[in-house]
Amino acid sequence: MKEAYLGLGSNIGDRTVELKEAIRLLNLNDNIKVVASSPIYETKPVGYTEQPDFLNQCVKIETDLSPHALLEVALDIEQQRHRVRKFQNGPRTLDVDILLYSDEIIETEDLSVPHKRMTERAFVMIPLNDIAPHLVEPRSQQTIETLVEPDETVIKYEERRHS
Repeated sequence: MKEAYLGLGSNIGDRTVELKEAIRLLNLNDNIKVVASSPIYETKPVGYTEQPDFLNQCVKIETDLSPHALLEVALDIEQQRHRVRKFQNGPRTLDVDILLYSDEIIETEDLSVPHKRMTERAFVMIPLNDIAPHLVEPRSQQTIETLVEPDETVIKYEERRHS
């Protein structure tokens, strides 16, 4: 089994439900086991800013899927949750990104691992640091905790209870 880390994000609909559904659907796959999940963070959108705030989370999985097969599962889960890709950085019900896959560096037309912009994105690095601070990022050969930078716009999200 290989170890991989995924980034989850949602800013349309019930964002908390979307993240929980992503984890549930990952666990339904016989070739994937979610072994850790970070707290959920609320973050401002990046790129296209005229949209609702995101909820973001990272999960650690164990899988015997290849990186490309894992990408197919991620895309399928997004589709099951009604993700529509109108334009880059646009709003979405669910985003499932492969951040890291073992210690591999993969560059193909449809997959880049480690995720190309992950170290630039606090909404990825802060939750990833919660579950894997000592993990070494393969390109830089630095640990996640040395790469993460504090960011006051990434706020731990507490679920609101409805009475």
